[in-house]
Amino acid sequence: MAGYSDLSINTKAYLDCYYSILNDMMEQMTSAPQAGSIAGNFIVQMMPHHRAAIKMSENLLRYTTYIPLQNMALNIIAEQKKSIENMKKVYPCCCTLVNKPAELQSYRRDNERILQNMFREMKSAGVDNNINVCFMREMIPHHKGAVLMCENMLRYPGCPELLPILEAITVSQKKGMMQMQQMLKEIRF
Repeated sequence: MAGYSDLSINTKAYLDCYYSILNDMMEQMTSAPQAGSIAGNFIVQMMPHHRAAIKMSENLLRYTTYIPLQNMALNIIAEQKKSIENMKKVYPCCCTLVNKPAELQSYRRDNERILQNMFREMKSAGVDNNINVCFMREMIPHHKGAVLMCENMLRYPGCPELLPILEAITVSQKKGMMQMQQMLKEIRF
C-alpha cells in the first residue's frame, strides 16, 4: 500500500474527489430527518447513499480504462438512478406508516451501527496507486452497507411498496460485491 506522497497525480485527484463524496454522503445520511416511519427514514437515508454511489462511479469513469469496471460503474449509475426514482415514488405513501416507539428505537440503534461501520470501512479502504483497486475497496463496503440497511429495514413492519425496491437493492449490491471481489483477485494476483 502506498503512502499519499507516493501516489500519482491522477490517483491523488481521484482520492480527493472520493473523500469529498464520502464526507458529503456521511453528512447527508446522518443529518437526514428521522420521523415516526421506519420506511420513510430508510428512504431519506438511502437516497444520499445511492447519490454517492453514482458520484463515486462517475469519478472512476474519469480515470479507468479497465472495461469490466467501466461497465460495472455504468451499471451502478443506471441502477442507483432508477432506485432513487422508485424511492421518490413510494415515499409519500411509506412515510405515512408510523411504527411503534420500540421498533423505531431498535431500528435506529441497529442502523446507526451499520452506518458507522460502513463509514469507517469506506474511510479506511486501502490507498493504492491502482485507481481500479481503490474504487473496489471503497465500493464493496458501500454495497455491504446498503445490503445491511435493507436487511435491517425488513425486520420491521413497513411499506409494502418498498419491498420490491429493497429486493432489487439487495440483489444488485450482493452481485456487485461478488463481481468486485473476483476482479480484485484477478487484478492483484
